[in-house]
Amino acid sequence: MSSWFRVAALALLWGSTFLWIEVALTALTPVQVTLARCLLGSATLLVVCFGAGHRLPGDRQTWRHVTVAAFFCNALPFALFSVGQQTVDSGVAGVLNATTPLWSLLIGIAVGTERSPRPLRLAGLLLGFLGVVVIFAPWQAGGIVGWGALAIVGAAASYAVAFAYMDRHLVGRGMPTISLSAAQLLAATGLTALALPAGGLAPIGLDPAALAGVVVLGVAATGVTFHLTYRIIAAEGATNAATVGYLLPVVSVALGALVLDEAFSPRIAAGMVVVLAGVALSRRAVPAPEPATAV
Repeated sequence: MSSWFRVAALALLWGSTFLWIEVALTALTPVQVTLARCLLGSATLLVVCFGAGHRLPGDRQTWRHVTVAAFFCNALPFALFSVGQQTVDSGVAGVLNATTPLWSLLIGIAVGTERSPRPLRLAGLLLGFLGVVVIFAPWQAGGIVGWGALAIVGAAASYAVAFAYMDRHLVGRGMPTISLSAAQLLAATGLTALALPAGGLAPIGLDPAALAGVVVLGVAATGVTFHLTYRIIAAEGATNAATVGYLLPVVSVALGALVLDEAFSPRIAAGMVVVLAGVALSRRAVPAPEPATAV
């Protein structure tokens, strides 16, 4: 039950990320949105980490792994989403991001981090992809084609690389997940700061609603979401963490339609049902992993 609660909470928070990015882009450039996410997210997790009596990693090898993971899981995909959503709706961004589990499964099998995928789970992943295809409707004229969509697909693949890397080199090694997640967002903040000359020095809009969206994006949709992601990777493996991506179209499309008045249709609703069925299948009969330290 706690596993499903974490997955549901992560899907809601992560799925709302695309809405908050859309709001933040009305006041900030893509680089500024990325830096704000990392900065506010790391600050949130550092407070929680130190408040719980934990410390950041102290050895260089862990920090090297943290920095690599920060690039593929935070700095790069955050920037790609911000760039992509300049031309792609928030709901569609969530749909494209739902390809992460497929990338994660392929990478996990290739590098050995996927824990004995069973036919039922593979069928669930494929069914979930079918639901994404139904929502995306590539057979219709006027489909989404362009650098924005490609950037978001690239972000989804980057997440998959990161999940496999984190599963292989960071989780389950005696370090509390709150320490790892705080350190990783801190490293991502440093990496993103290096990109400030590429559009990060432009004047910032002072719209209160947009700036409030930036705070929610950084604290809840980045800090809290990222820590939950780490916990799921530690408890159930990289592919299960990526499977949350199948729930994102449901949340992102619903929020886009309700809040931003983006398109919604019976086809999208049907696709959501198929996606949820795929998630249910892919999360059945998961082998119990070795316990990992989590806070």
